[in-house]
Parts: sequence; C-alpha cells; structure tokens
Amino acid sequence: MCRVSGSLNGASQSLPDATQTQTKPLAPTPSASGITTRRGDFSTLPEALDYAAQGDTGFNFYSGRGDLLEALTYRDLARQGRECAQKLLALGLQKGDRVGIVAESDGDFARIFFGCQYAGLVAVPLPLPIAFGGREQYVATLHGMVQACGARALFVPEIIGSWTDDITAGLEGLLFGGRPAELIAMAAPAEGSVTLPTISPSDLSYLQFSSGSTRFPMGVSITQATAMANTRAIAQHGLQVRDAKRGDDRGVSWLPLYHDMGLVGFFLTPLVCQFTIDFLPTREFARRPHTWLELMSRNKASIAYSPSFGYDLCARRGARDPIDLSNWRVAGIGGDMIRPHILEQFADAFACRGFDRKAFVASYGMAETTLAISFAPLGHGIETDTVDLRVLESEQRATPPTSPEAMARTFVLCGQPLPDHEIEVRDPQGAVVEERKVGEIFVRGPSIMSGYFGKPEETAACLSPDGWLRTGDLGYFLRGQIVVTGRAKDLIIINGRNIWPQDLEWSAEHEIDGLRARDVAVFSVDRPREGGGVAEKVVALVQCRLSEPENRERLREETAGLFRRLHGVEVEVILVPPRSLPQTSSGKLTRARAKAMLQAGEFDEAPAPNPG
Repeated sequence: MCRVSGSLNGASQSLPDATQTQTKPLAPTPSASGITTRRGDFSTLPEALDYAAQGDTGFNFYSGRGDLLEALTYRDLARQGRECAQKLLALGLQKGDRVGIVAESDGDFARIFFGCQYAGLVAVPLPLPIAFGGREQYVATLHGMVQACGARALFVPEIIGSWTDDITAGLEGLLFGGRPAELIAMAAPAEGSVTLPTISPSDLSYLQFSSGSTRFPMGVSITQATAMANTRAIAQHGLQVRDAKRGDDRGVSWLPLYHDMGLVGFFLTPLVCQFTIDFLPTREFARRPHTWLELMSRNKASIAYSPSFGYDLCARRGARDPIDLSNWRVAGIGGDMIRPHILEQFADAFACRGFDRKAFVASYGMAETTLAISFAPLGHGIETDTVDLRVLESEQRATPPTSPEAMARTFVLCGQPLPDHEIEVRDPQGAVVEERKVGEIFVRGPSIMSGYFGKPEETAACLSPDGWLRTGDLGYFLRGQIVVTGRAKDLIIINGRNIWPQDLEWSAEHEIDGLRARDVAVFSVDRPREGGGVAEKVVALVQCRLSEPENRERLREETAGLFRRLHGVEVEVILVPPRSLPQTSSGKLTRARAKAMLQAGEFDEAPAPNPG
C-alpha cells in the first residue's frame, strides 16, 4: 500500500541545512553526454576526467530539500581541478603528500579531490561529525586519522568551518589547514612556476579509512590502477552501465563521500563512465529520506544504492509528493548485512509508484577491495537462502530446515566475483571448504588494496604475499554465489554454539513492536562467575523510548523472553537511551564501540526519556 508522509520530523544527528538562496534558477547537467561512452577503460583518474570533460554531463549538488545548489560539469571540474592542483603544489606540497578533505557532498570536495589527482597528491576523504558523540570525540577521531596518514594539508568545509581552529590545533607539519574557499581564492601561480607531474597507474590515488577506523585508524591505500580496475569492473559487469552518450543512465546518491560505497560507487564510477550523478547531503538523509526518492523521480534516475536502513526509513515514512520510480533499474543494496524483510516492505510500499522489486541488486565488498568484489545478477531481484539455525550454529553448515518447526535464518545471495577476481571460503586451517560449509572469506584480484598506509604489520596480517586478502567475514558458497553470514570478530561462542549477533538483533527488531533497525546491539562480555573466575555472557543493549517504568520493564522481559524462546540463549537486556548506540561514519551499528561503552560504565541502565 502506497503511503504519503505527512511529517518531516525525524531523529537524526544532523548538521544545519546548507541551502543557499539562488539569484536565478540553476539547471542540472543533462543525462546525455554527447560523446562516445567509455566504461572505465582508462589508466588513471585524471585521464578519465579529461575524457569526460569533452561531454556535457557532470555532478549536481542538491540541498536536503532537493534544491539545486551547484551544477558542475565534468568540463568545469577538469579545469577547476587543474587550477586547484597548481595552487596545492604552490603551497609547497610535493607529489605523494597526503591531503585530508573533510568530505561534504559539494563541489569543493570534487575540486580538491581531483586537484589532488592532477597534482599527484594523495587525497584522504575524512568523515563529517554525523555519527560521532559531539565535537570533542569527533575532533579526537579526526586527529587520529590525520596523524595516521601524515597529512600535510587539511580542508574543513564551510558547514563546520567554525570548528576549524579546534580541528587543526596541535596538528604538526600542516602546510595548510582551513576552508576550501581559502584555496580557491588564492591567486593562481605565475605562469610556468608550477608544473603538474605525470600521473602513472602505480601512483597512490587516495587513502580510504574504513568506516570503523576510530580508535586505531588504518587508511586503505588505493592506487590509480586499483581504482580504475574496480570502477571498470563495476561499470562493465556489476552495473552494466548503459550508453552515456544518449543519457540512458543517471544516478542519485546520498551516500557519504568519505565511505567507499559513496566515493567509488557514486563519485568515481559515474565519472569514468561519463554519466551524470545527483548528490544529496548525507547529513540530511535521515531527516528527509523522501527527497532521495523525489529527486530520482524528478530526474528519471536509474541507479541508486543504500544500506538496509535507508530503504527502511523510506518504507516507514513514504514520499511527500507523487513520484514515479519506474526508471530505477539498479536498486543496489550493500554496506551492511542485508535484511530481506526490509526490502520486501520497501517494494510493497512503492510498487504503485512504479518500483520493480526485480531492480534490487545485492552486492558484497569493502574498502580493502576498493569497493565491490561481487554483484548478484541484474534484473532478478533479491535471491535468498533459508537455513536451519541450529545446524548453522553447531556444525557451521548452511542446510535447509528439515521441518516447519525448525528455527530458521534467511540470508541473501550476493553474486559471483567480478571478472579477474576470486573468492574462496576457508576453514580455520586454511583449506577451501565445500558448498554450504561456513568459513572465512578470502578474496584476490586487481581491486585489492596495496596495504594499510604506514602499517606493514597490519597489512601482513590480512594480505598474503600472493595477493589473497583475509576479509574477516564469514560466509558460504551456494550455486556459485557468495553468501555473507557475518563478521568473524562479532561471532559469539556459547557452549559450543556459534551465535551470530545479527540473528538476535533482527529477531528483536522484527518481532517486538516499537523497535526499529539499529535499535539493538548484541555481543558477549565476561561476567564474574559465582565461586570465582569469569563466564561469557550475552548482552543486548536495546534503545528504549518508553517512559513508564512498567512499560520499560515489560520491554526488557519481552526481549529477554524472545531470545530465550526463539534462540535458546539467556541474554542480559540493558535498556539504553534513544540514539545512544554508536554507529560508524557510514551508518552501521558498531558492536565493538557499544561493548567498550558498556564496559566503561556508560550503559549501566537508561534513564527514562524526557517526555518533553
């Protein structure tokens, strides 16, 4: 049933809207490039941009309300990127130096990122403070990332420009620390005083901090060749990008440009295929998810991606205006564990708006593989596999349930590896296992990172001399497709059972009224045992919006009873305040941080929320 949202109120840690008043209406860049389509067959990103600059397409940057703030053609981006490159080098930066860019979704990020590419500098996209617990924690996290990569310049966008002094304070070795406007306002170097270097495929292009990189930041090193290998594979095989000359594809994205899915999937890939992409600010999405759908309808977009929680928000809130989603041929899902029931709810909610559930495309990847490693086949929708949960936990084998009464878990098939890439599932001894046997996932191919920047020991721990990357993910193969079951480090082992925290989280969020996606975090902790020693105990932190004591106690008992009844495990349920569970910069729940907060005494028990 289609629903139109009547409220824009949403709970999000959002920065102020940066909507600007326009003196005259802007026109977005067209969908048709007018030049022969090339799908990533370039050796470097500067080469790709120079080709795209011959056409008419580009980047469009919108406010959270859907107002166009800037239309930046690839032609203008190439010119402005070269100008930024000369100014960056005139600051005293040298080829190979790192440049931190706090990544607001705007034209300044694009200009400076590609200024780095032309100058042979290493761009380092950095997160905005959306997912952090305040200025102090954010600044400390940012300092850790800047110091880990040894950045010589740091750009702070206007939206948090008042924090610039706090952010740059104490950072040694910076040749520049300020706002993008300061660089852009600089006088151009004297003609002939700065020569842009030749960029080779082996040069570092950028560092990508994985979304969980907070306490011990590790930047993933991506070369020009690696970036091109992944964007080319995504374009040609994963998305099967259509003719940009005619404008057959157009994208819309709210994904953060400091995360691999936003940066590679919806910033670099459209450019290397010359198609137009429309950007919404990440910081506004949770408040106005309807704008994403409305912009797709308005501009007849065909490609857009989101983690599960984005589809969940849209399904719950609907759209404000009449929309037509019939052009949406690739509704990608990735960035976190895929929740099929959320996708079903989204498809049901928007079927009458032209959305085709066969547009859903599951994929698998991570920053260490640049972005993607596998895609499900296009045009088939979500394919699932339901397995016996008890057999999965006790034997690490994914077998269909033998009876209707059996506890079951449904997983999503994430496709075959991209061409020239390999995936193996291995047991703890390193042997490749058979189909339906769960093990750790290893991947190899031209998209694999060259290593963690400045971290040789950490690199050696996960990247073998022959190029195999140990992902830290668990999964199994089914009919040639990879199925991801969870992170190895999150696995809970109780009395010989392998318990996935996602199973308990999903059960609570799905079965208990009032709980939403990302409201529950499950992990194990050591608790004192009677008579001495410690015992492993499963804990669930549950975000509670109830104020009446009896209702709060009922929620606690219902949640604990659900875990006992459905999963046969005793769980200590702790109620925590709304919006208190920590998330990564890409919006994923971070159980490790939640556990650390509990152990630090931050989650002893939630006070009742203030009714006001």
